[in-house]
Amino acid sequence: MKRVCDSHRHLGTLPAYPFYGGPPVHPDVTARATIEQLLADLDAEGTERALVLPNYGVPDPDLAFSLNELCVEAAAADERIRCGLWVSPRPEDGERTAAALALAGEAGVRALKLSFLLGGRATDPACRPALDRVFAAAEAHGLVVHVHTSPGAASDVDEVGHLVEWYADRVPIHLVHFGGGMSGHIKLAGSRFLDWVAAGKRVYTDLSWAIGFAPRWLAAEIDRRGLGHDRVLFASDEPWGDHAGEYAKLRAAAGDGELADLMFRDNFTNLYQ
Repeated sequence: MKRVCDSHRHLGTLPAYPFYGGPPVHPDVTARATIEQLLADLDAEGTERALVLPNYGVPDPDLAFSLNELCVEAAAADERIRCGLWVSPRPEDGERTAAALALAGEAGVRALKLSFLLGGRATDPACRPALDRVFAAAEAHGLVVHVHTSPGAASDVDEVGHLVEWYADRVPIHLVHFGGGMSGHIKLAGSRFLDWVAAGKRVYTDLSWAIGFAPRWLAAEIDRRGLGHDRVLFASDEPWGDHAGEYAKLRAAAGDGELADLMFRDNFTNLYQ
């Protein structure tokens, strides 16, 4: 395996939670509590650089916010690590988001992380002031806004795409998971993603969670349209994704030439250095 740069992985452990009415469980079995454990994983994988974000998934924003300082500490501890800060669009999280944005100038911070899985919606007028503050801070500090996508509800491309329309002329937006499933992949690969690139939007993506057809289709569309080669990054999404599996999937789609070099290393360097 060649050395790679990982544009999306998480740090921190979460309590067991009774997801979907079942018993309390820990699905993220490879979650890491310490910087030392994270570094050991990078060494074992051959991961050259990584963007590290607070772990989340349990529906309690306090947990994600509480891991911001650990991620900043990780970025300060090792030059291989850059980090993102958890922020929220929800009005009730205003004070915690303000505290997170106060860390935006810390060394090693390269991104602000938004996920509507824990509440809020791009088109909810009550969320717009917080979104404006987040993107203003990203612009002021030269940061990327890292946004979760998945099919349906508030994380759907139909909703999250408004952020690209409103803000991506000024701020780079990394759409995590390339839509996150069948409908999202078709919406993005079918036209929207490369249309945004052609229109000058500063939009990026990764193919973690992408299902079978999507990576090879996107690679074919990049080749056909002659753009977007500089907008796709490798991401493991550990501990929710699988580094080896995500590597194999993207390698199969990108091959071992210039496009692979861009996706596995160079695009990370250009966006998150």
